[in-house]
Amino acid sequence: MGASKTHIFSSTHNELAHVAKVLAHPARVAILEYISKQDACICNDLVDVIGLAQPTISQHLNEIKKIGLLKGTFEGKNLCYCINQERWEELQHSFHLFFSNINRNCC
Repeated sequence: MGASKTHIFSSTHNELAHVAKVLAHPARVAILEYISKQDACICNDLVDVIGLAQPTISQHLNEIKKIGLLKGTFEGKNLCYCINQERWEELQHSFHLFFSNINRNCC
């Protein structure tokens, strides 16, 4: 199905699909997991922890940021990231509603 068909679905369907697509990459899951375990915003240590090149990490961070899961601040030349807690809770709620409303009585 081409992207042009997205208009036939609800905004909720489109948003959940978009978020799921962003989260479908293991590097992004690892990045989110690492950031979520930190006591403060992180700046430069993702390359060493995740094991990918800096440009690749930056691309993944940008995709995660596009769905609102990261907040960033500039400190000197560094961009520091932390989890956007409000958005995280909003997405948890949306996915919980989706999964809890699936009819489990079929087949």
